[in-house]
Amino acid sequence: MLRWHRPLLLCSGLLAVLALACLGGLLLDDRTLDGVPVWAKPLKFAVSFAVYTLTWAWLLSLLRRTPRGGRRLGTVLAAASAFETALITFQAARGTRSHFNVATEADTAIYTLMGATATVLMAANMFAALLVLRERRADPVATRALRWGLALSAAGIALGYLMVLPTPQQLADPAAVIGAHGVGVPDGGPGLPLLGWSTTGGDLRVPHFVGMHAVQVLPLLALALSPLRDRGAALRLVTAAGAGYAGLLALVTWQALRGQPLLRPDGATLTAAALLLVAVTAGALSARRSPHHPTPEHPAPDRPGPARPGPAVPAETEAR
Repeated sequence: MLRWHRPLLLCSGLLAVLALACLGGLLLDDRTLDGVPVWAKPLKFAVSFAVYTLTWAWLLSLLRRTPRGGRRLGTVLAAASAFETALITFQAARGTRSHFNVATEADTAIYTLMGATATVLMAANMFAALLVLRERRADPVATRALRWGLALSAAGIALGYLMVLPTPQQLADPAAVIGAHGVGVPDGGPGLPLLGWSTTGGDLRVPHFVGMHAVQVLPLLALALSPLRDRGAALRLVTAAGAGYAGLLALVTWQALRGQPLLRPDGATLTAAALLLVAVTAGALSARRSPHHPTPEHPAPDRPGPARPGPAVPAETEAR
């Protein structure tokens, strides 16, 4: 870890400390906002960004061709992550909304700053991902897992912009809030413990979360497959997992946009999930049933060929 990006490591450590402080706030501060403890949101963002910045500190250590550009982009990622979390925490301490809040001039300014920071974060994430993807690594399994993870992570971050769009009700009657997490239900209703994802309607935070953390899940899968001696099978397993994860991201996005709670899927969602599971299982089984390739421990049998001429045999020996 001595070669990992230091600003990102520092940011990850500070956010971990902030997460502990927010956990203390949950225990000591009984204020709520939209039915949720005020410190729940900064806690979630602190944990998420701590993992995110730690992951990028590792990813940028893989750069060999453009290390200077990677260091600069990593510093931007660290600064944007810290600033975004700081604004969320500041608004939580005030007992008011951070996202979608345009109730006052101060709230509007903070929300505008958050939007600009998120845009910078997404752009830096995209350029840093391109730098990492250009690198040639010895292990094709890890390379493919990184490609799937980075692509799906970028898609998950981009899906967050669906939340900033005004709802039909807000367009008809402008209010102090522009944008929403929920689809078909107002924000602040019943939700899952700590996560807060709606249990009565669709929630766009689900696909945002699932996609964003693909960059951790898929490389960890490649690491788990490292003991597998058949690297071709491992490569196909990662491909099946990446395609399955992309299908999962599409499924939860479709479910949320239809105003459906994550834990209350209808028949169409269950059917699509079953088909996805069958397809991924079939892909994984097919990957393990690859043709056998000879290894030093299993040498290939000798193939018939032209006989090599042996030493000459004397005529009398042949007659005997």
